[in-house]
Amino acid sequence: MKLSHLSRYSEILGLLWKYGRSDWVRRLDDSFEPQSADEVDPDSAPEQLADDLEAMGPTYIKLGQVLAGRPDLLPPPYVKALSRLQDNVKPFEFAEVQQAVEEGLGVRLSKAFASFEEEPMAAASLGQVHAAVLRDGREVVVKVQRPGIRERIAEDFEALEGLAEFLDAHTEMGRKVQFGAVLEEFRQTIRRELNYEREAQNLRVVGANLKRFDRIYVPQPIDDYCAREVLTMERVQGRKVTELSPLASLDMELEPLIEQLFESYLQQVLIDGLFHADPHPGNIFVTDDGRLALLDLGMVGYVSIRQQGQLLKVLMGVSEGRGEEAAEAVVQMSERVEAANPREFRREVGKLISRRHDQDLRSLDVGRSLLDLSKLARDSGLRVPSELTVLGKTLMQLESVGRTLEPEFNPAASIQRHVDDLMTKRMKSDLAKGNVFASLLEAKEFAAKLPGRLNRILDVVASSDLQVKVKSQDAKPFLEGLQKIANRITAGMVLGALIVGAALMMRVSSSFQLFGYPGLAILCFLAAAAGGFYLVLSIFVQDYRTKRDLER
Repeated sequence: MKLSHLSRYSEILGLLWKYGRSDWVRRLDDSFEPQSADEVDPDSAPEQLADDLEAMGPTYIKLGQVLAGRPDLLPPPYVKALSRLQDNVKPFEFAEVQQAVEEGLGVRLSKAFASFEEEPMAAASLGQVHAAVLRDGREVVVKVQRPGIRERIAEDFEALEGLAEFLDAHTEMGRKVQFGAVLEEFRQTIRRELNYEREAQNLRVVGANLKRFDRIYVPQPIDDYCAREVLTMERVQGRKVTELSPLASLDMELEPLIEQLFESYLQQVLIDGLFHADPHPGNIFVTDDGRLALLDLGMVGYVSIRQQGQLLKVLMGVSEGRGEEAAEAVVQMSERVEAANPREFRREVGKLISRRHDQDLRSLDVGRSLLDLSKLARDSGLRVPSELTVLGKTLMQLESVGRTLEPEFNPAASIQRHVDDLMTKRMKSDLAKGNVFASLLEAKEFAAKLPGRLNRILDVVASSDLQVKVKSQDAKPFLEGLQKIANRITAGMVLGALIVGAALMMRVSSSFQLFGYPGLAILCFLAAAAGGFYLVLSIFVQDYRTKRDLER
């Protein structure tokens, strides 16, 4: 093992030791046992965690950004503290910026740009943004990757892999969450973000997909000024949604803006299959001409056609209070692990959706509900696809943006208003020429292979080689119940034999006596009485527990 890895391990373990005694970590794993009476100061712990992650480097800053969008894992003080990592990271020197731009574009900075601001507009974990002006007078922003970031992230992930494998193998939380799979997904996300040429393509595709929304603006890349580590795009003249003053809000029609924002994201997820997965307030600007600009498309989500239909069912079920439909859609799109309990999951989802839908619809957080569904599924032994979690996080961030602009915004009602249109577009998409031809080809292939498959099945049946294997999800509880019944019957027979034997021995004279009767017979009677009392008591206790579980 490299010395750098040992150093990284010590830093990670130190961080876990420092914050592992906090209440929010104990919520993640009920089996956690604190090793010390010392506790992290609850008032300073959130800010200290953000500082520690920032000090550990870009990978952990990015991890903090991801956690900032997961209030189902962290309490509000931590989410608020980690939110500053989204757009308030220490910048790197301009000399490194100049070197990166010149190496990426293959031309001197003064030749490519008429002017280039040395002070960055914003600094993030993987890069920073500078304002510039092209030779033709167009105002642009240039996103420059941090020097040496790829090598640093690769080393961090090598250290994190060992820790994830240990947690998956030795902790109950690891077996439920599967940290190795989560880490691999995180690695792929960062790898895509480090490729600015891919981000430029995302800007082009999402911009084309949202062209019909006149109030939504996606800045486009400047093709000749983009490279793997340098991205140049149109400059957005405006302010973050969090910087919009109440006075400025009075002069704008905010409700149509928010409606289009929500509709555009629903289209991205449920129709286009490519969506901006990080719409936190720092990445959405209100432009000077009254539009909403979507920035930083390095983090995007992908949804397959099959998953789009299931996600639409989940959204409709949550927003309309139909918990059974939402739970069934999640079960169908999830992978079952050992000891999965879909029945328990359906019951818990029904309670959750019913309880939240009984509240004021304006306070219903659809994104938070989706994240809670993911957690319930995980606790029930169902491994949900990452698309559901990413969608929940994205919608939650959108709801935050919507309520920042308009406190009375109702996300559930917005989803319901656009469901009919989404269903129509889904059907048109499914009936597109390419999909029809694909279905016809599949039908042709099925018809061509059907006779041969039937012949093989009939041959197996005729030769008595047909075997049917049945795997029942409820077989284990059923067998355990039968075993309990058999044990009780056996115990009853043994107790009965003791009583009969004791009665027969009462007529046999013996020098050993208790209470004036043969001692061995009395001992058998006492053993039978004690066993009978224990058997009756265990039956009552078991029946009480079963009744209590059914009432929950």
